[in-house]
Amino acid sequence: MASKASLQPSPVAAAFRSLQWDPLSSLRLTPQETALLRMAESNPIEYTLGDARDATMYVRVLLKLLAEASVNVSGHVARITEECSENRALDALDADPLGVVTHYAIAKLSTIIATLSSPWAAENGVSIGNVFYAGSEGVLIEQWKALLRVISKGKGDAYAQRSAALCLAQILVAACPSQRGASDNNAKDGAGRAPSYASAIEPLEALTAWVITQLKSPNAVTVGTTVPAIMTLTSATEGRQIFAASGGIKYLSRQLRQREKSKSSASSGSGGSSERKANSSVQQLYELAFCLWCLTYELNNFADVRADFAKDGLPVMALVELVSSAPREKVVRVALAALRNLATCSADIHPEPDMPRIDSKVFLGEMIACGLMKAIKLLRDRQFTDPDIVEDVDKLHKLLADNFKEMTRWEVYQNEIETGQLSWGSTHTDAFFKENAKMMEGKDGDFKLVKILISLLSSNDEDIAAIACFDLGEFCRHYPNGRAIAKRLGGKDLAMTLIEHDNPELQRHALQCVSKMMVQNWEYVK
Repeated sequence: MASKASLQPSPVAAAFRSLQWDPLSSLRLTPQETALLRMAESNPIEYTLGDARDATMYVRVLLKLLAEASVNVSGHVARITEECSENRALDALDADPLGVVTHYAIAKLSTIIATLSSPWAAENGVSIGNVFYAGSEGVLIEQWKALLRVISKGKGDAYAQRSAALCLAQILVAACPSQRGASDNNAKDGAGRAPSYASAIEPLEALTAWVITQLKSPNAVTVGTTVPAIMTLTSATEGRQIFAASGGIKYLSRQLRQREKSKSSASSGSGGSSERKANSSVQQLYELAFCLWCLTYELNNFADVRADFAKDGLPVMALVELVSSAPREKVVRVALAALRNLATCSADIHPEPDMPRIDSKVFLGEMIACGLMKAIKLLRDRQFTDPDIVEDVDKLHKLLADNFKEMTRWEVYQNEIETGQLSWGSTHTDAFFKENAKMMEGKDGDFKLVKILISLLSSNDEDIAAIACFDLGEFCRHYPNGRAIAKRLGGKDLAMTLIEHDNPELQRHALQCVSKMMVQNWEYVK
């Protein structure tokens, strides 16, 4: 998991050197705090951070700036999205000084965190742990809430939200026990204690709740404010657990499918603007897929995580679509790595007695239903420079082929219906339904697959809707009282709406479906 979140500089960074603290009385800075800010500006950052106690004082002042400046921001700076010339940045400083202060404080905190994560910090016994966590117990400093306020009430300031969320994520992840490596040992040497994870749990949950809220948005810019923070959160076992428990797997998968569609539409445009949008979309696809891949490392540890990855077949579907469309090699690489983890996971290490068994066999069935075998065959014919891709392709090809041999035709069909990825083949024929119509009632007699078929009549994919019409009609023909069951579940009403569809093929299948529901001896009508 080597990929690290990165940030663009503030669009008004050119105005930072012109900030004057004395006229900004609303910040309520003491003379000592003002002097500390000026001293930090005139010295290398390593000098200011050389002593953990001085570094903590400086951090507290920057967080105070955030707390005071973000109370009443006019929003002028928030509307600036691209890097400004110095003149325009100075105009922004005149129009919205507190907005510039907010960006300044976040930019300085970003620099501090980067420096505290560097080899220099390890050599000098300072770290995020002994700067942002205080006292003998190593408790997170109370001023962290200023960062949460910025991300929660950023008023559309994408830079402030994205950067503040990343800073907070980096501060909190530093307290996770799984992250206590060499740098933390140095921190303990310098301060005599490790940061308290207990003090970081509630902030981690608050940050994750905000991230999930943002992930529900269809807007790519809104989602983009969360991505660096998610990449940081999912780098730690504890962060992955909290994120998954909050429904993160489902929302990441939804975003991947949505971004993939947006990428396709951006690529089909013309001109430099469309190309930039497509490149930006591909980068976001990569980052979201990277986060989903990180989450697959908890598959063997938690039954809940396996259940979330299996829910509605959405995560597997999103990853298979990425592999099939192959937008860039790096996107294919992380999607294949995630699929490989799913295809090799086990329910034996941490089984959950009260939950259905979900393991690699379940995920391989979903992959087959989503058409991964065809995509893998195409990938095997391509030349990749990355040996990891070649290895993952070969491994998945073998696993899928072996699993497919073991699956009955009914299991293939069931997986296809449950994932909603219907495609014409031997399981959508008169002969198949003659043999398997009885299976449609399900183990519990709830006709779950029939209900799914009826819902697929409303699919935006016209081929899927046409196949659903055919299958529903065949169920009506071959299952005793199938016509009455399909009508009772609303199948007839939905199929009727498709009879006048613009697509003639879908129209034909819808008409045949309705006819099969109404005519007892369909074969004589044919």
